Amino acid sequence: MSTTKTSNDAPPTAQPRGEFQPGKVVSGGADLLDSRVGVAKAVRYMARKIFPEHWSFLLGEIALWSFVVVVISGIFLTMFFDPSMAHVHYPEDALPASHQGVEMSAAYASTVYMSWEVRGGLLMRQMHHWGALIFVAAVVVHMFRVFFTGAFRKPREINWLVGFALMILALAAGFSGYSLPDDVLSGNGLRIADGVAKSIPVLGSYVSLGLFGGEFPGTVVIPRLFTVHILIVPALIVALVTVHLLLMVLHKHTQFPGPGRTDKNVVGYPAFPAYAAKMGGYFFIVFGFIAVMGATMSINNVWNYGPYDPSPVGAGAQPDWYILFLEGALRIMPGWEVVLFDRWPLALSILIPGVIVPGIMFTVLALYPFIERAATRDQREHHVLDRPRNRPVRTALGVAYLGVFALLVLAGANDLIATHFALSLNDITWVFRVGFFVLPVVLFMVTKRICLGLQRRDRELVLHGHETGRVVQLANGEFMEVHRPLDEHERWVLVAHAPERPLEPGPATDRHGVDRPGYKIDRVRAAISRFFYEDRVEPVSPSEVEAAHHDHEEPTEIAAEGPVVESVHGGAIEINQGIPVEEPHDDQPGRSAGGGSAATLARSEQDRLAEQAREQDPEQQ
Repeated sequence: MSTTKTSNDAPPTAQPRGEFQPGKVVSGGADLLDSRVGVAKAVRYMARKIFPEHWSFLLGEIALWSFVVVVISGIFLTMFFDPSMAHVHYPEDALPASHQGVEMSAAYASTVYMSWEVRGGLLMRQMHHWGALIFVAAVVVHMFRVFFTGAFRKPREINWLVGFALMILALAAGFSGYSLPDDVLSGNGLRIADGVAKSIPVLGSYVSLGLFGGEFPGTVVIPRLFTVHILIVPALIVALVTVHLLLMVLHKHTQFPGPGRTDKNVVGYPAFPAYAAKMGGYFFIVFGFIAVMGATMSINNVWNYGPYDPSPVGAGAQPDWYILFLEGALRIMPGWEVVLFDRWPLALSILIPGVIVPGIMFTVLALYPFIERAATRDQREHHVLDRPRNRPVRTALGVAYLGVFALLVLAGANDLIATHFALSLNDITWVFRVGFFVLPVVLFMVTKRICLGLQRRDRELVLHGHETGRVVQLANGEFMEVHRPLDEHERWVLVAHAPERPLEPGPATDRHGVDRPGYKIDRVRAAISRFFYEDRVEPVSPSEVEAAHHDHEEPTEIAAEGPVVESVHGGAIEINQGIPVEEPHDDQPGRSAGGGSAATLARSEQDRLAEQAREQDPEQQ
């Protein structure tokens, strides 16, 4: 028996053999990875990870993408840079003309040659330098955003130390790369580094010999710095960035206070596709911004300084901004030197500003989360950030810290300040010396007072609402300003923080009269806690909010029905009374009480109301 196939039974048209099908390639590759390493679970977990949204969270992304730009441009530069201190003569047929035939190191010659003769070399050099400056700046700003908002609290203390290590590595990467061209400016920086190393007691000479391979400048420091710059430091940065991101995913991202945001949830958008698209676009924004800077803004033109020569030292030579604070500390330090036991000289003029001051600043910054935790004994996990005003001492310490850093940066340019403003260099130096001790104290006190004042203002807003400038007269003749209540979002932000109070050291002895172990440590912890939380403004409690709401209910209803009142201004103050303005009648259009004192006009308004009441009820006459 035979059958006949109809047109409907025809098989589907087959794809021509050899035609590329990208969908199958992608799905096949995904299946291959999933069957070997189980990548689907990780991708699904990351795609569903929720991240909150706030502009300050982009600071970390700026640091990440600027580092990527630095790596990309650095790979290009590595192809043309010669990390050698061997003496060579610059080619006679190469630009710039001022360097033709001049003797210099191979490192300096390759730097100048790639800037003038290699296509795109100068652009890449400047992109690399600007990208490094932005990378360090983004790391520092991101770290202080974490500091001021309390994002370092449990469980993120380890991630704070990872971020601190990244900041130190960023400084090391910047300094090592800055020193590679072997020009006069970078050579002077290395000479300062040699002096700082030699100022360290006992170990100083060994540190210098190990760095320079002998007496300064030696012949091996450039190759060693090149290895550090392109291999060791970038590898450590990549490793720590990976750890930093993994810890962020593990602990979940912090979020600013707001409705529905607690320590048990994250309010935001999933990583895919929302944040994946944003991060991809943000990379191109950062890359484009750095490219525009590299193409239009000249930086570190080493041919203007010439090859390194230990003899010339010119004024107006400043390193990059992240090292400038160390230069400033060295400039304002008096020339102190002591000799121990008539045998061992100790150069305090270099040891204090070059080793001790940076050591104290960095150590305090690294250990601060543990110092604050000791002051609170807080073992809770925190995923909602603090508003800086709600932690006045922490905010004041951060501002004082940044104030000292800014002062030292300005001190590093004291010669430029003196020449540009026709001031005495000695007077400027003394101003910076005094300011080093006075400025942080003043900034701490002022910032703390401002934070406490802002807390009191927030408290008034929660209890009474926003001032509207509209004053009404109540039925009893009292004048009152109408306040606009806060919405739920505003109220949540202002009240969503827990109160912090000083710790008590407890009794010195136990119940048997024996000295209690750990009492001295508790006293120290209590003293630190008093420093942090003795001056405070208690947050508004729910009972206070309810009482304030009840108190404002009746006046608000009266104010809504009462006459319109204008504010009275006298001199430089505004009186909390008002001039009542009568509603215009049909027979008296535009009539208003435009003259007289507030008290007289108030009595007139009361008399008018009484007259109207007598007309409506003749029995009262």
